[in-house]
Amino acid sequence: MKKKFVGEKAEKTIYAILAIATFFLAWAFITTFTAAKETTPGPIEVLKLLVTSFFQPIGRYTVYGHLYYSIRRVLIGYTVATVLGIIVGLSMGTSRYAEAIIKPIFEMIRPIPPIAWIPLVILWFGVGELPKYAIIFIGSFTNVTLNAYTGAQRVDPTLVGCARMLGTSERDIFLRVILPSSMPQIFAGMQVALSTAWMAVLAAEMIGAQEGCGWIILRGSDTTNIPLVLVGMVIIGVVGLFLATIMRMAERKVCAWNRMDV
Repeated sequence: MKKKFVGEKAEKTIYAILAIATFFLAWAFITTFTAAKETTPGPIEVLKLLVTSFFQPIGRYTVYGHLYYSIRRVLIGYTVATVLGIIVGLSMGTSRYAEAIIKPIFEMIRPIPPIAWIPLVILWFGVGELPKYAIIFIGSFTNVTLNAYTGAQRVDPTLVGCARMLGTSERDIFLRVILPSSMPQIFAGMQVALSTAWMAVLAAEMIGAQEGCGWIILRGSDTTNIPLVLVGMVIIGVVGLFLATIMRMAERKVCAWNRMDV
């Protein structure tokens, strides 16, 4: 079983590398042999600018500084959204009173995209760091809440009934039955929320930012520097992939009991 799992993992890695290589080859082909070369730089030009940006500042900071600010903003907004989202979602999923009170408001707010909140967030919090955290929070909160609610709703009622028949307290039922059963669904929501938070950083850094990966894209757009725009996009894509990988590793550790291949 272990050998089969290692073999499948190696096979997936090879396919992933081939897919990325194919993407860059297609990019190079399109920007070399089609009309797109007039407006879009090739991967070599973008890669050179990316490497240079690690040593030469873009604005006030090199890429390291911009990454620091973006990751800090995402982690703060995402962490607060995750904690509150799990609390609210599990509350709705385990209490019909909480569901009746919170769910209508949640369903009304959920479809509104984070970028639509920018005018109100600026009005409420100004243009400092707080509105940036707020936009990232809004982008993350709904995904975590919805999945926590769904996970609590899908807990096998037979397990809860058996626990009650054995005299288990409501507190222990929640901690030993409902919460563990909801964890896979919660982690699924956390993964989606992390990706959404990292995407929302662009909208967040539209609010008076002078640094960050989203700011790099905005700076490139304002100065018609397309290679710089693509550098910002590549950085956001790579870091997003890295964060998603970390989240999947955490899920495998926490929810190992839920995986058939462990």
